Amino acid sequence: MRLSRGAAIVLVSAALGVSACGGAAGPATEAAMPLKDQILEPGPLGEREYGNPNAPVTIIEYVSLTCPHCRNYHAKVFPQVKRQYVDTGKVRYIIREFPIGRTAGTAAIITRCAPKGKHLYLTEAYLSRQREWVSQEVREDAIYSVAKSSGMSRAEFDKCLTNQGIIDGLAEVKQRGRKYGVIGTPSLFINGQKLQGEVTFEEVKALIQPQAS
Repeated sequence: MRLSRGAAIVLVSAALGVSACGGAAGPATEAAMPLKDQILEPGPLGEREYGNPNAPVTIIEYVSLTCPHCRNYHAKVFPQVKRQYVDTGKVRYIIREFPIGRTAGTAAIITRCAPKGKHLYLTEAYLSRQREWVSQEVREDAIYSVAKSSGMSRAEFDKCLTNQGIIDGLAEVKQRGRKYGVIGTPSLFINGQKLQGEVTFEEVKALIQPQAS
């Protein structure tokens, strides 16, 4: 059965639940660490990944598009990580959704329908343009205004919002994140070691460097 956009948004809210943006920074305790082979299992929607698939280091980032800590990470830290490690073949980088609230859940659905090669662009556009579209109420026109910059049509946008397979898949991606100890965003797993909150490039580098050299 095809859902209306309003019904889909309500379902997104119920399925994806509520979590917190940010959280305490620094490595997690050993007891909270997921097994490396578990966290590397691809989710039901497939992975959005960048860099060398056979790189010695894999980074998995859990992101909520409405989170200011995620915006800061992608403005200040991710460009350095990408330039120094991803683009040079030393790191495989995976972005997974962990939307916090209905607005973030709606935008997360849309990124899964991004035109080919535009997923990272659209993810970063939502993060850098948060002031234009983030609010307590879901503003579809504002969310579409960002999606449009990736080349997505309004018809494609509207169809995406009612894609039950994506809605169910994102709920499972987030539930798996909780299983691995994700309670806030951004959360990074660097070859199984966790960083969360206001992550710095120095913290990321310290976990990458011994395994990527």
